Amino acid sequence: MQLSRRNLLRSAAIAGAAAAFPSLARADSILDMFTRNQVLKDTDREGNTNAALELLQTTEPILSVDTANNLQAAIAQYQPFVAAGGWQQVPQQVFGLVLGNSRSAVVDLKRRLISSGDMAPVQQVDDMFDGDLDKGVRNFQARHGLAVTGKVDEPTYYAMQIPADVRLSQLQLNLTRVQNLAPTLTDSYVVVNIPAASLEAVEGGQVVQRHTAVVGRIDRPTPILSSKITNIVFNPYWHVPQSIIKKDLIPLMQQDPTYLANYHIRTYNNKGVEVDPATINWQSDDALHYAFTQDPGSFNAEGHVKINFPSAEDVYLHDTSEKALFAEDVRFDSSGCMRIKDVNQLVAWLLQGNDGWDQDRVDQAMTGNVSQNVVVKNRQPVHSTYISAWANRLGTVSFRDDVYQYDAQGLTKFETVNG
Repeated sequence: MQLSRRNLLRSAAIAGAAAAFPSLARADSILDMFTRNQVLKDTDREGNTNAALELLQTTEPILSVDTANNLQAAIAQYQPFVAAGGWQQVPQQVFGLVLGNSRSAVVDLKRRLISSGDMAPVQQVDDMFDGDLDKGVRNFQARHGLAVTGKVDEPTYYAMQIPADVRLSQLQLNLTRVQNLAPTLTDSYVVVNIPAASLEAVEGGQVVQRHTAVVGRIDRPTPILSSKITNIVFNPYWHVPQSIIKKDLIPLMQQDPTYLANYHIRTYNNKGVEVDPATINWQSDDALHYAFTQDPGSFNAEGHVKINFPSAEDVYLHDTSEKALFAEDVRFDSSGCMRIKDVNQLVAWLLQGNDGWDQDRVDQAMTGNVSQNVVVKNRQPVHSTYISAWANRLGTVSFRDDVYQYDAQGLTKFETVNG
């Protein structure tokens, strides 16, 4: 255990010094409180968060030749470190630690974050959760796509437990993925990275827009694909797919017979005639013989706009009526399609080649409930891919969970769906 003022006083207490000299025990408590208050006062937590996020804000794409070069540099750094034993796993006692805590487990936490480069080396590692450690925790959280809180919460604790050799294997696996895909890239494109649940619009080899996304849940994964964006539909009608009728709509109607009416979903028979949903036997699969269409509006599952491209699984990019999902750390909640935050900005970029379609016109088209289809003149390539580890030019190495277990399977090539 690292010798420190606090440990020295603890030893004295064990020896009975506190009983013999009650003022000593009181001095310990007062000094601890003073130190903690000073740390809380002096630490710029918001500044630490901003600094952590700035480590990610370079302009090279997650999927590019630059990414491959950056990954190679990261691997070169990890290999000798892993050969030397890597970092030690942190004990359970680090769970819940936060700024101002003073415990022996803080020493383990500091050593872990120094090992991974999230915290600068220090001459002496003490047991105070100080401002430097707060910054280190936030750096770690930002690199792993976690909520940047500075507290060692459950996701942060488990991410810290992953050994360095596993992270090195993840880097090597993703280098091969990027190298396989990079030669196919054009000057501009859209890429959705599934493990990060994010989207980038790339132009001239540089990221011009980044968007938070919601992608397919584990049992309904977003497919790996390459296609070209063909058209934009403002205020779309949502035609409920058969798979969602079976998995979602029937159970929802069994729970609440007013569900279709509440969400403005119309029912049509095989002749295209609208019918009363009450005539359907919802305790069976009878609903699979009908078509269900949701009217345009703010309640629409596709939101106010969808971005179409050919795909075998009929997926697309779109807005959403459930915007609160974008604030979640874990954003695997769709049935395969990709919901995009601030999608109006992406739409304006995609329509740059269409005369008159600036940001104001796009924003106006997305209001109300009038459906409109716009053919895209400059059909940008779109790729959905699976990159769970990457690095940028600042040397920041990012990792994400292997949500679909493609890393566990060692997959470097995918049966890409070409639209």
